[in-house]
Amino acid sequence: MANKRLSEPNSPVRKVWKPELYKIQLEAPTPKAILRRHDINDAPDCFGYEYHGELGHLEVEKMLDGTPDGSYLIRRSPGSSGFYTLSVRFNNKTKHYKIYHQWNVGYYLKENSKRFDTIHDLVADGLVDFYMQIHAAPIIKEMLSQTKNNYQQSPYMTLNRRKLRALSNDIRKSIKSENITESSSPTVISPSQEEVDVLPVVYEKPHVFKVHTFKGLNWCELCANFLWGFTSQGVKCEDCAFIAHTKCSELVPAKCVPDLKKIRGVFGTDLTTLVTAHNGTIPFVIRRCVEEVECRGMLQEGIYRVSGFADEIEALKFALDNHGEKTDMSETAYGNVNVIAGTLKLYLRLLPVPLITFQAYPAFMATTRCKTIGEQILALRDASKQLPPAHFKCLKFMIEHLNRVASHYAVNKMNEHNLATVFAPTLIATPQHMTDLSQEIFMLSSLITNCQAVFM
Repeated sequence: MANKRLSEPNSPVRKVWKPELYKIQLEAPTPKAILRRHDINDAPDCFGYEYHGELGHLEVEKMLDGTPDGSYLIRRSPGSSGFYTLSVRFNNKTKHYKIYHQWNVGYYLKENSKRFDTIHDLVADGLVDFYMQIHAAPIIKEMLSQTKNNYQQSPYMTLNRRKLRALSNDIRKSIKSENITESSSPTVISPSQEEVDVLPVVYEKPHVFKVHTFKGLNWCELCANFLWGFTSQGVKCEDCAFIAHTKCSELVPAKCVPDLKKIRGVFGTDLTTLVTAHNGTIPFVIRRCVEEVECRGMLQEGIYRVSGFADEIEALKFALDNHGEKTDMSETAYGNVNVIAGTLKLYLRLLPVPLITFQAYPAFMATTRCKTIGEQILALRDASKQLPPAHFKCLKFMIEHLNRVASHYAVNKMNEHNLATVFAPTLIATPQHMTDLSQEIFMLSSLITNCQAVFM
């Protein structure tokens, strides 16, 4: 049977993660403490200069009127006992909450089970919740209306399908026939059925979900939406490390695979988290793929434009997830260099946050309005400084590689514009539903052409 080619636009893993909620969180207001200018004799030790002593509602309204969203102060309400009041400004209104503190617990609101190390973190988390309720309501409503059918199309299944299928085959072999059917005939699983039910119906193990505070960027492995907030953003299975929103976890089938956490792999992992875990600067997947392409693919016509075979790309992804640096990527193992190139593009596509991040995107796109090459180079240099260190180093590494590929255009037919056309949807955090990437391609082409001046 002929191998299927991996179609870039129709690849089932082209867009695993959904960035909309993450981008909305970035727009939320930030805490701005209103500090008192004098000492107070009875000021509690747990509060600093954001504590203003005894204040009534009208006094607070006057103090916060006209202040930007996120402004806040701590006070003691007249006649209160056993608690203090947090007054915070949002959407041109002042909200008031009873706030508590215990030295071994932290700061918390009576209405909320979350605990915070600082008041700043408590207010920041609350502002995100306020903002999301207003601006992300349609997305959250759609997210909560899911059914269990989403599990088969979830990022968890997309990224781990081959691993789970292998496990499924092992389970089928080990389960005695009488546990499956009373018939003497063996159970036959068709390829189409196996594709739908990666784990056999007989395999049942509930997840052990616990509320978890996630560090860095994390996405729900069921609905693919961002876990917003700064603490207790969702739940995590203690046995297999499945991550989900609290509501989404109620829809996850009882098919926990305890040892899966040992082979979660590198594809789909946040870039900063990955390079930190491996104590490096460039993920080994990017470095190894680039080395192979530069060794035997620079003169390959249509390199990066021509797709490799889908099953070979999947096999290489599986090997890199499981064997890491030890993976054999030589010409003997993968004779078609387009498989290596395709795996590199797949890795970059699956990054939860692209190399050119959502925050830096406007600065990079502003460079397309520069009138001269010199101005554009300076603007690109400033835009690149807005990237996190891991993203900056990896973008520099990739762009310099693409510059070397373009230098062989006479043979490989891939100049800067052609390479930018291929990589623009992969490297850039483009807005949802955008189909015209002409400006992004122009910017990326200029970056490849002038990379030595930009990254000097």
